[in-house]
Amino acid sequence: MKTHPSELYYYHNSAQPINKQTKAYAHSVAKFIHEIDVVSQKMTPTQWNQILLLLNLRPKDLLNRAHPDYQRLIAGKNWDHESWLNILINYPYLIKAPIVLFRKKAILCRTPSDILKLN
Repeated sequence: MKTHPSELYYYHNSAQPINKQTKAYAHSVAKFIHEIDVVSQKMTPTQWNQILLLLNLRPKDLLNRAHPDYQRLIAGKNWDHESWLNILINYPYLIKAPIVLFRKKAILCRTPSDILKLN
């Protein structure tokens, strides 16, 4: 995935309450912000793989395990890596927090101020 060094890539679900606060912090980190709403803009398995490598996380680490759809459709089953990527693609609203990429670093912003760790 090609990224511009001065641009911050902000992957989010616009319906999440944490989104507005995290986006406000993003403007203090970078001048140029490229917003990607993962619910309305479909991501590819390759894109998710690259993000996961930068985050050093597994696909299931991104998901809100308390969500009823996670409990009903995903929990308690054995999934391989490719299946987890498909879950991210097909159920992006289950992602628990915004993901930010900036200068070849990435962070899952569990709190709005987590984004400041990229500075």
